[in-house]
Amino acid sequence: MSSRQPARPQSPSRRSFLALTGAGAAGSLAAFAGLPAFTAAAAEPDRPATDPRVDDSTAVCLWYTAPAAADNMIQQGLPIGNGRLGALVSGDPANEALYITDATLWSGGGRNDVLSSDGQFPYDPVTFGSLTQLAHLTVEIPGHTLDSVTGYRRTLDLSNGLVTASYTQKGVTYRREVYASHPDDVVVVRFSQSGGGTYTGRITLAGTHGENNVANTSDANASFGATFDNGLRYGAAITAVSRTGQVEVNAAGVDFTGCADLTVIFSGGTDYSPDFSRGYRDPSVDPQALAREKVSAAARHAPDSLRNTHIADYRRLFDAMTLSLGTSTKQQRQLDTWTRLQARAQDGAAPDPELEASYLQFGRYLMICGSRDSLPMGLQASWIDTNSPGWMGDYHTDINIQMNYWMPDRTGLPGCFDALTDYCLAQLPSWSDNTVRLFNDPRNRFRNSSGKVAGWTIGISTNIYGGSGWQWHPAGSAWLVNTIFEHYEYTQDTRLLARIYPLLKGACEFWEARLVTVTVTDPVTGQPREVLVDDKDWSPEQGPQDALGITYAQELVWALFTNFHTASATLGKDSAYRRVIDGLRDRLYLPQVSPTTGWLEEWMTPDNLGEVQHRHLSPLIGFFPGDRISLESSPADLITGVRNLLVARSTAPYGWANAWRALCWARFKDGEKAYEMILTNLRPSTGSTDGTALNLFDIWPLDSTSSIFQIEANFGTPAAVVDMLLYSRPGRIELLPALPDAWAEHGQFTGVGARGGFTVDLSWSNGKAREAVIRSVGGRTTEVVAGGVTRTVRLGRGESVTLRW
Repeated sequence: MSSRQPARPQSPSRRSFLALTGAGAAGSLAAFAGLPAFTAAAAEPDRPATDPRVDDSTAVCLWYTAPAAADNMIQQGLPIGNGRLGALVSGDPANEALYITDATLWSGGGRNDVLSSDGQFPYDPVTFGSLTQLAHLTVEIPGHTLDSVTGYRRTLDLSNGLVTASYTQKGVTYRREVYASHPDDVVVVRFSQSGGGTYTGRITLAGTHGENNVANTSDANASFGATFDNGLRYGAAITAVSRTGQVEVNAAGVDFTGCADLTVIFSGGTDYSPDFSRGYRDPSVDPQALAREKVSAAARHAPDSLRNTHIADYRRLFDAMTLSLGTSTKQQRQLDTWTRLQARAQDGAAPDPELEASYLQFGRYLMICGSRDSLPMGLQASWIDTNSPGWMGDYHTDINIQMNYWMPDRTGLPGCFDALTDYCLAQLPSWSDNTVRLFNDPRNRFRNSSGKVAGWTIGISTNIYGGSGWQWHPAGSAWLVNTIFEHYEYTQDTRLLARIYPLLKGACEFWEARLVTVTVTDPVTGQPREVLVDDKDWSPEQGPQDALGITYAQELVWALFTNFHTASATLGKDSAYRRVIDGLRDRLYLPQVSPTTGWLEEWMTPDNLGEVQHRHLSPLIGFFPGDRISLESSPADLITGVRNLLVARSTAPYGWANAWRALCWARFKDGEKAYEMILTNLRPSTGSTDGTALNLFDIWPLDSTSSIFQIEANFGTPAAVVDMLLYSRPGRIELLPALPDAWAEHGQFTGVGARGGFTVDLSWSNGKAREAVIRSVGGRTTEVVAGGVTRTVRLGRGESVTLRW
């Protein structure tokens, strides 16, 4: 059965959100141009007339029985963020600590466009640069030591976007709420109590680079400002307000005495601007003065108004997708999150579907907190506890940044993808200039043997100043563009396609100059034939660095050329060049199955030239995230070779690698193997083992005594959960392709994105789809497959249809 329905409102993108919240011209311009929110004070946001909170009894929460340890904030601190500012929150009753980072606070030399002696890029905090912390905010309440309180509970409320802590002391219940508001562009720490108690203590604002605070008594705030050696200016400010007691601002911070309520407000940022022509700076911005202005503006509003404005804004995004994978037991629900993770990891433990659904929602929470109106998220996003984060907290372009952005379109957050698109467009002038000037440097082992160079590519690492680090990554341009083009496939927004067209064409121009001709034996005819292959290259991050035609590059370039054809035809542009690119694509060498190993070849040889269980699944990129190889259309021997290679890669550590494996197993419609990878990533990390930390951050062990947070598994794993429930490519939506037994009894989701321009709601029971609502966000026609039955759906933009089984 089917029935047409009017469309329900969709989750707003970043640009439409500004209209909904009443942002003025300055805010709208900032969003349209991709400018960070800290370039100007936004117009006053609309304030909700009623309390928008989800009730505690139904809110999705992570909770703990102890605060974060001061020496392990990265694994125990709870994250907050507004898309630009991010903070780790300790929840310590006597010594609340926030480690705050601005996504644009990068050190280093900028473009990093002087190559090292080997023709590669310098890669260190001085030349390449590094993400660094902005400030530490501490609220000291000496009378509230942990050993003097009872009933302590710390919570990350995913439904409302709040971190809370509560406890009882001498019959008084104390509570605090911490959040980062996107509309007001501030971090707020609100203290309240019931029972006649008061707070007395001190608030301190400490820069992490030796800055000195200045007390501004007229505006009741303390602040600092400074400039990096690279010319980046930055600043931060705090203020505090209370309806009771005394609050006094001084250079040391803010003292408060006898306050029954207290609201602490922080803001800060830099003069970074994503504009190559201005050296990625906006000289009109005074970050310290702007921080003062923003905390003062926020302090003029009642605490409830600030919180409700934040929650209403947050929920517009978070509520766009819901997920139920089944019902957990009463005993499981009674466990705190860390104990619950440990219990699920025990051999023979029963499934805990609500825990697994909350892991996906935690990933969505991080996406909302980390990817709005500013830079995209790198290896740790804006959650670091040191000024020397692993790999400088950069953007790795050989899987990490791409995996970060597989999730938003799938999970009802398409507007959160814009940060990646805006970043690439802002960096393109520098990337293009660096490529033309430097790529064919005679010292670069990856240079084009043709002597030609055009378009653009990047290094394996990139910074925010148009620079690259570590080694050249020839295929990096293709993978970034393909990732952004997939966002277009979800949205079907031709305005977006026109924006990214220069990225597509420039990457094609690079590969037109790079491809070389070799002669191979045709596997069907046995006759020699000429094909085009990638020049000397490296399959990330293993094997020889001078191999021709690596599978990774061949697949990415095939997809790039295919995507360019679609873009050019859709926009009605460059028909002659489209024919050139089509001709190149037709001549590309396409990888084969090795007769020696039985695997899809990673190099143009039947021999394996690297680690059998290597973490990267680079040669499988044409299977996922690509579509050239598929169960529906590819020869059986090719599919077998892909499966054999996936099996050979095993389940070795690295959370992001397991997420990628899970996505591949979902493409194979093997729900049990995909689910195994999900559970592997949910395994608690203890000591320096891989797995999930207490705060659900994904941890990878550097060695036997140290470990590091890498965020991409926190996004790749939720993407795998979605793909187990819905597979899509333009023209095809398959429901429940890889449903594991643990989720089969009953479940539902709403708001899941599907390529081709649709969103889907679905309910199921006993492993079978029962009802689906397909909505068009721009798509026209698609096949919907469930239980072996295929139906053709035709919709106009904004229309929907309900299918029942």
